[in-house]
This record gives sequence, structure tokens and C-alpha cells, in this order.
Amino acid sequence: MFHIVLFEPEIPANTGNIIRLCANAGMQLHLIKPLGFELDDKKLRRAGLDYHEWVAVQVHESLSDFLTKVQPSRIFAMTTKGKTAYSSVEFQEGDTFLFGPETRGLPANVLQDIGENCLYLPMQAESRSLNLSNTVAIVLYDAWRQVGFVGAVIK
Repeated sequence: MFHIVLFEPEIPANTGNIIRLCANAGMQLHLIKPLGFELDDKKLRRAGLDYHEWVAVQVHESLSDFLTKVQPSRIFAMTTKGKTAYSSVEFQEGDTFLFGPETRGLPANVLQDIGENCLYLPMQAESRSLNLSNTVAIVLYDAWRQVGFVGAVIK
């Protein structure tokens, strides 16, 4: 299992999509306050459908609160400022993936703390960034593939 961490997410539909994604992949979702919406937001419920029953969403007061409670072995920050392509890393069960808010990304001090584990998704030169839920899906499914889709039904 991987930990997906959304740092101060702003758009309820993105978080709802990620709830659904984590439920279907069997991953743990963490939300770092402040949130840009209420957890009972209509858009969040619509995007996540009833999948919130299948994933335990944990809400943390701060990133340091998350780090203290979960004590992740490895944490990777996804950022357009990363120096290493996510596809060049060999992920392991238990890895944590940190994603920033939709409109501003992860703050410089967080990226500095993560250091060399700041990763990026390859894109066309003129592109700014992908949608948050798309980025989470790409990274999560590739990491899960690398560990043999542990827990999945393979047909």
C-alpha cells in the first residue's frame, strides 16, 4: 500500500476523484489542512460517489502532524520543479507521494525539506502542469504496477 497525501487541496471534485482512485487501488489517502472545501461538499461527494466508504481518508492538521503520526519510510513530492522524472524511481510498498494544492503547488520550504525526492512528470515544453487527480492516477498506478499490483484482481 502507498500513502497519497494532498497538501491543502482546494478543489473538491479533484479530491473526490482521488478518493475514488484510492478506494479502487487500495491506497491510503491523507488530507493536510487547511482544506479549500468542507468534507461534506456536494462536488466532493459527487466525484467520489460512495467510494468514501471504501477508503479511510485521514485528515491532518499539518504536514508535520502527518509525518509524526504516519512516520513514512520514504516520501516523494510531485512538482513541476522536480529534477528527477517519476519514471526513473523504483518505488516500494509503503512509499508516500505528496501533492500540492492545485493553484500554487507545494511551498518552497516543503520542497527543500523533501530534497532529492522531488519528482516531476515529463510533459511538453509549453505545458504548465496536469490536473491534480490525473497526476495522482499516473503516479499511483505506475508505482502499484512496479510492486506487482499487490491486492488487485488480475484478469
